[in-house]
Amino acid sequence: MIKNLDKADCQLLLKQNYIGHLGYIYKNKPYVIPITYFYKDNRIICYSGEGHKIDAMRKHAPITLEVSNINSVSHWQSIAVHGTYEEFEGSAAKVLLHDFSLGIKDIILNKEQRDLNFISEFSAKIAKNDIPIVFVINIENITGKMRRQ
Repeated sequence: MIKNLDKADCQLLLKQNYIGHLGYIYKNKPYVIPITYFYKDNRIICYSGEGHKIDAMRKHAPITLEVSNINSVSHWQSIAVHGTYEEFEGSAAKVLLHDFSLGIKDIILNKEQRDLNFISEFSAKIAKNDIPIVFVINIENITGKMRRQ
């Protein structure tokens, strides 16, 4: 049976995971890509290098994040988070990136029983001289479904 997830269950799925699929629009076409994220204080913290997705989100701020746990065709949960892109710089970006790295380390330790020392161990590497673009998805609404048989 397929059921709707309530808000608390949607938030729990966000809190227990760190990889989702980011949906955005670029030149009137939809794109969906995997991304590492951290959920905190009703917003989703992410970072990236300069490029296609950052250019796209700067031009079209509404975005979506999909997160799911799939065990089988009859046992899964999936949520869609709709929100807006907001970019940070300077000390605010550093604080968010610090929260992101500590949060991801905790999730990986709890979920996968392994400890990490560096941010590059769990997310796409950014060139040594590049400064990452730190952004959040300001959550507007979350919807979710689950199936159990």
